[in-house]
Amino acid sequence: MSKKQKNRVPGDGVETLDRISELPDVLLIQILSLLPTEDAVTSCVLSKRWRYLWTSIHTFLFSNRNYNKLENFISFVDNVLTHSTCSKIKKFKLDFHHRDWKFHSEISQWLNFAVENKVEDVALDAGLCFYPSADDLAYELPITMYTCSSLITLYLSHWVFDKGLNIDWNSLKSLTLDSIELEADDIVILLSSCPALETLELSFCKVCRRIEITSSNLKRLTLTYPSEPLNGEYDSLEIFAPHLKHLDISGELGDFKCMLVNISSLVIARLAFSICCITDYWNKEDIKEDSCRGYHQVIRNLILDYLQKLSYATELIIGCWFAEVVFMMKLEGVMLPELRCKCLTLELRVSEYNLYGIASLLQTSPLLESLNINITYEYCDPPCQLEQSYFAEVDNINLPSWIPNTVFPNLKNVKIVGCGTRCLKRWSEEGFCKLFELSYFLLKNAVALQKLVIVAKRRKCSTCSENCVSRHLSQLAKKLLDSPRLSTNFVIMYQELA
Repeated sequence: MSKKQKNRVPGDGVETLDRISELPDVLLIQILSLLPTEDAVTSCVLSKRWRYLWTSIHTFLFSNRNYNKLENFISFVDNVLTHSTCSKIKKFKLDFHHRDWKFHSEISQWLNFAVENKVEDVALDAGLCFYPSADDLAYELPITMYTCSSLITLYLSHWVFDKGLNIDWNSLKSLTLDSIELEADDIVILLSSCPALETLELSFCKVCRRIEITSSNLKRLTLTYPSEPLNGEYDSLEIFAPHLKHLDISGELGDFKCMLVNISSLVIARLAFSICCITDYWNKEDIKEDSCRGYHQVIRNLILDYLQKLSYATELIIGCWFAEVVFMMKLEGVMLPELRCKCLTLELRVSEYNLYGIASLLQTSPLLESLNINITYEYCDPPCQLEQSYFAEVDNINLPSWIPNTVFPNLKNVKIVGCGTRCLKRWSEEGFCKLFELSYFLLKNAVALQKLVIVAKRRKCSTCSENCVSRHLSQLAKKLLDSPRLSTNFVIMYQELA
């Protein structure tokens, strides 16, 4: 053995570092490019082999989270870019976490550097800035960014849209805009300037009355919390996108509605949003049932229109609020349209109301092959008096009478996943029993069922210091396994994920 080998302590980090150092430069640079840039630069102290490797990284991830002084952050970024030998940047991300820091000129210089080096992915995250209408918190891109032909992915937060500048993003495939005001003409200009665009995401944006997408290339539209109309002049947002394949709407839509005008090519839809009842803005105890009955009727008509427009989609993902509205519609005897859905995913907390809504959706989905129930434990506003009057009917309902003579001829796979951050020791026994009731009902009536999988994400709860998710879902699996054998054609599995 060499002297160097004899002096090594088995299992220490020296041997591991030596082995990693034996990798070719191109692979080490690839590894360093996956790290925050600050960590990649720090690797220079490891050994002579690592001293200059960081200067060749092709991904720059800068965050001022750990800096108390603006000048220190600027100095670090300037030093990194000055010593960079990279000729083609794959990703350039600036993550800001101090609202009072104003260094627009420096940001423009850094972005110009990225453009000169043919950057493909740019992300400007304003962090703690929440008010795009404030001039001192909004950012104007340098002119070079508007004609960056190498851009493939772009994320902009608190960006000032300048109608007077020519935009030429011919290679851009994904555009995400966060906290930005957009008028109808702005969206038209953006879409016409991005002929290769495939994905558009609008998050916390103040948008116009209508989003019209006629490009056949754009296949995915995501709207996150579109709660404010531009100038507060309307109560509905219309989506016209005949070539769209994937639509995702989430968040609290406030007091206006998102109308689906033309989505005839849609394949996948995620509807995880909610709409506040007008009584949510006042004391619920002071509001009578009749005060919001008309408002609820508008909401039910909206959901019914959604189901009709989405009847040919093959995959649906819906949230808790949507399922509860379906439950109330069913109580009123509303006929739901038949869905062609083959995969249904439910993102919801467990309650008897939405589980009966789920059952109603299952009844109208004869082609369904896969059902996924992702249990979350998010806080929701208490129901208004009108909603309470509907929910009070639950005590007189059971699943066999709710959807009698229902058979699921094509349902092959059911998966229940428990996740979330809330302590499940407070999970109501009633909600747990309803989940068991639904699972048992599926086992009995899904004649083609092959597998039911129950998954618990292993974690120690900060409240009870136990794996409370695992405990509740393992009980569900045990109860199902201990039930009288209903069929020999399916398997029940329980898994825990680290």
